[in-house]
Amino acid sequence: MHEADWPAARRIAYQAGLDLAVDPAAAEHLPLAEATGRVLARDVHSLHTMPHYASSAMDGWAVSGPGPWRTGDGARPHAGAGTEPATLAPGSARAIVTGETVPTGTTAILRQEDSSLDPASGLLTTGLELRPGADIRPAGREAASGDLLLEAGTRLVPGQIAVAAVGGHDTLPVAPAPRIRLVLTGDEVITSGIPRPGQVRDTFGPVLPACIEALGGVLLDTVRIGDEREHTLQALDSPRARSAQILLSTGGTGHSAADHLRPAAEQLGATTLIGSVAMRPGHPAMLSRLPDGRLLVALPGNPLAALMAVVTLLEPLLEAVTGQPPSSPSTARSGEAIRGAGHSHRLLPARWQDPEDHRVLVASEHTGSAMMRGLAGADVVLVVPPAGVAAGGAVGYLRLPWYGR
Repeated sequence: MHEADWPAARRIAYQAGLDLAVDPAAAEHLPLAEATGRVLARDVHSLHTMPHYASSAMDGWAVSGPGPWRTGDGARPHAGAGTEPATLAPGSARAIVTGETVPTGTTAILRQEDSSLDPASGLLTTGLELRPGADIRPAGREAASGDLLLEAGTRLVPGQIAVAAVGGHDTLPVAPAPRIRLVLTGDEVITSGIPRPGQVRDTFGPVLPACIEALGGVLLDTVRIGDEREHTLQALDSPRARSAQILLSTGGTGHSAADHLRPAAEQLGATTLIGSVAMRPGHPAMLSRLPDGRLLVALPGNPLAALMAVVTLLEPLLEAVTGQPPSSPSTARSGEAIRGAGHSHRLLPARWQDPEDHRVLVASEHTGSAMMRGLAGADVVLVVPPAGVAAGGAVGYLRLPWYGR
């Protein structure tokens, strides 16, 4: 069985994903509301200046020239939205709210709290000396028409969707998302209620679809099977399974009588790219290529081990398929000494020692391969080399899939 060290496993997974990558010319255009988590196939530029009109930065009055000012007709805010407001004559003022179009002729915005309106005369005054242009947001302050807003290869998050909307886009060109079939194994797994002795609650069904989406894939379907060879073969090679590009399975990667993933993949003629990974937890993870080119990412059955394998194998694979560059660990300082695992890397959920200062990381508690509590409060995954790391020493880390890159 070919065991890859952790850095090599990520490189092999990325290279395997390149074989499934699609031509950017095949991009699909999705409405903004459907584009979160997908990967841009082409650069996106602003279709107009941002903002495209001069607007007020405050609630108050648009004024022209020095005061006192004659007030206008008291039209309600945004009453003329979509049209050019009437020019403001020298010595006059009109009420304005934040974001509203500044009339031509406006020299400044007088804030509401700094103004005084005489109801008898209708004259507006202030005790301040207004700076020309005060609280006016000029057109084009954020971007000029044609400016680059988002680069190809960006995995879209809500803030980027918002920028595209402000830039005038209704749809975005995204790389076709790889279709993934999720195969959940285990006779002992239940999907609701309190498990009896020997049973376990399903962790993967609610979690892995979110990971798939966050990493740029699309879930084709989910199938649950027991620990039987025939069911495993059908899950991997039925007509429905052959419509997926990637098979993501959980459990069954060991070598006991109840583990059928490896022999089933071998029976189907799969080529093993990674037989296991020198990592703890998660070492029984496997990556194989079926004869028709589909990839099988087989995760271990223990929850934390499986999610560490997602970071190790599925993330770089999907980066390649969707046209992103390969990610690599960032570096921080370890807040404590962490022992190594011999010849293997250790992957540990961790949090920032100071949530306001992202320089020092400490490992979470409850990080056994079957435990979830440590992951629940984690910010990142520590990547501890085989030799371990000293307190204060440099240590690598990766963001968790659901936090984006």
